[in-house]
Amino acid sequence: MAFNPNNYKAPSAKKLPVILLLDVSGSMDGEKIDELYDSVTTMVDTFVDEQVKETIIDVSIITFGEEVNLHTPYTSVVDLQKQGINKFKARGATPLGVALTMAKDMIDDKATTPSKIYRPAVVLVSDGMPNDSWKSPLDHFINDGRSAKCQRFAIAIGTDVDRKMLEQFTGDPSLVFMAEGAKDISGCFQKFTMSVSTRATSQNPNAIPKPASAKFDNNPAGDTDDDDEYI
Repeated sequence: MAFNPNNYKAPSAKKLPVILLLDVSGSMDGEKIDELYDSVTTMVDTFVDEQVKETIIDVSIITFGEEVNLHTPYTSVVDLQKQGINKFKARGATPLGVALTMAKDMIDDKATTPSKIYRPAVVLVSDGMPNDSWKSPLDHFINDGRSAKCQRFAIAIGTDVDRKMLEQFTGDPSLVFMAEGAKDISGCFQKFTMSVSTRATSQNPNAIPKPASAKFDNNPAGDTDDDDEYI
């Protein structure tokens, strides 16, 4: 085979997507929505400080309340830090099913979420009970297609939240972080941020730690490989 210097290319950085599903219903108004915004901003700053050259962290934000919106499409944390994050507005109910459907469609679409990336990390934040048909969308999200391979976390705010639903989402009760009130939201986000940062700076950012609980499974598709390509 003839020597061709163009065949020798340095490896390019790969992306690790982080998707936030944020409850912005009316009950989040006031201190909780402000604390949520500050926690997301701090998360982005931490990712910028800790990410390595080989891994680029992209963040996307889906908000659900009066409307379900793609608040922020995939954006590198460096760019997001520079341009800032638009404020969240708390109003309406809790259409979780629609939000999960939007997130799944975004993850399953290879034009939007390509294959040659690391497994996305998804965090669901809520302070209440879903008010739409959410069971089927949740089942499809955690069991079908590419979304089933995501790393999943949840943050429960207050005592009115459906913790059983959040445990079903994560597949592991230890990955549901409890915030008793607004003041505890930042601490929960720090736990989530630390976990993703650890992945991003590890030798294999595609590898996801196995669930701490045998009762719940965060890998329902039975996918135990830790290769470096998200399928």
